[in-house]
Amino acid sequence: MKLRSTVNRQVSVEMGQSDAIEYVNINDQPSSPRVHGTRKVSILPLIFLIFYEVSGGPFGVEDSVKAAGPLLALLGFLVFPIIWSVPEALITAEMGTMFPENGGYVVWVSSALGPYWGFQQGWMKWLSGVIDNALYPVLFLDYLKSGIPALGNGLPRAFAALALTFVLTFMNYRGLTIVGWAAVLLGIFSLLPFVVMGLVSLPKLEPSRWLVVNLGEVDWNLYLNTLFWNLNYWDSISTLAGEVDNPKKTLPKALFYALILVIFGYFFPLLVGTGAIPLDRDLWTDGYFSDIAKVLGGVWLRWWIQGAAAMSNMGMFVAEMSSDSFQLLGMAERGMLPEFFAKRSRYGTPLIGIIFSASGVVLLSWLSFQDIVAAENFLYCFGMIMEFIAFVWLRIQYPAASRPYKIPTGTVGAIIMCIPPTILICVVLALSTLKVAALSVGAVVIGLVMQPCLKYAEKKRLMKFSTSAELPDLHGPEQESVDSLPE
Repeated sequence: MKLRSTVNRQVSVEMGQSDAIEYVNINDQPSSPRVHGTRKVSILPLIFLIFYEVSGGPFGVEDSVKAAGPLLALLGFLVFPIIWSVPEALITAEMGTMFPENGGYVVWVSSALGPYWGFQQGWMKWLSGVIDNALYPVLFLDYLKSGIPALGNGLPRAFAALALTFVLTFMNYRGLTIVGWAAVLLGIFSLLPFVVMGLVSLPKLEPSRWLVVNLGEVDWNLYLNTLFWNLNYWDSISTLAGEVDNPKKTLPKALFYALILVIFGYFFPLLVGTGAIPLDRDLWTDGYFSDIAKVLGGVWLRWWIQGAAAMSNMGMFVAEMSSDSFQLLGMAERGMLPEFFAKRSRYGTPLIGIIFSASGVVLLSWLSFQDIVAAENFLYCFGMIMEFIAFVWLRIQYPAASRPYKIPTGTVGAIIMCIPPTILICVVLALSTLKVAALSVGAVVIGLVMQPCLKYAEKKRLMKFSTSAELPDLHGPEQESVDSLPE
């Protein structure tokens, strides 16, 4: 026990942590700054928060059928998780338990590549998340406009989007525990009508419809962007690690169960919709599941699907905003952003981070669905490349560092695991339009300039920056390797 304690302390120093401040043992609370009077998130709400960070149900997958037909759509949601979702979830489990604090992937990249690139990671992933969040009011209204035509365009749509943004932002302000349990209820309500739709569709299923494919008419850009958008963001939950009850045990389990839930939530509705209804690819766009529900079950099922879609988009909005706003808080606690971003409300929520994230959603809500998906995918790809580099680099540089959950692969296995998703990232980037690429690269350049400007403001004392004393030092002097300890 004494030798183990010595090894753990040495590993902490090797990772740049001081001997006085370490990440706690697996059975204790994380070393993120504690907020008295706030409850931690338990495993069930955490599963559904991950579910909403990534998916929220099959709403938004319709374009995969429009782009490629039933067979490729179904195969995509079986194969793509293996190529992308599983590696991303595994890396999130390992790195999230290694650094159980609200900075999440910002801390991972900062610890491996330095604070400058950690800031770039935070900027790109936050902006990607805000762009992603701008989708949900759009999808919410798209599912309701067939029943309420006034929400299709014009001032009524604009006012409805603003009102929805305000209500959901207020929910985030009231506390993450409320958001977590709301996600559980919304998740059950969102998935249940598809189970019912599957039952009523049984007499009408024709398996031959699942095999329809025409490779000459595939819109690969739309197809891959739709798959990518619907199956990424597993790492977003890492920015809430400091708010989770015993994250070193809870986070890996929650990611595993959420992965199963997400794949089922996509594949089963697509199986029903493509097998029970004659194919018309032009009709397969966001909101089409409600039309399928009307054909299969009647108006009552259509309204249930529309209500479920609305609730699902609410769940995705609050989960994404929680991740985005706590990321800003975590960056402020690390001294990357001005101190006022670390300010919490009386409910323990990041007040300034919520305001900034909500403002970004409102400013970006004018973009079309396809532009939003493509732009956030582009920025997300850049961020994921840095995460893969950080993951591999920390495996190489600090193989003996404490990892409460460790992917059962060596260094070579870790590198090999990152190759398929990296190739996929390159394909997604290559298929981006010039407009999306230009906007995204412009956003990256802003981040490259912003960090030195913030450092200048800190040096001139134009803004106050501070690093929480409760967090371990990521960039201290390197120490002797743990392998050199005496037996």
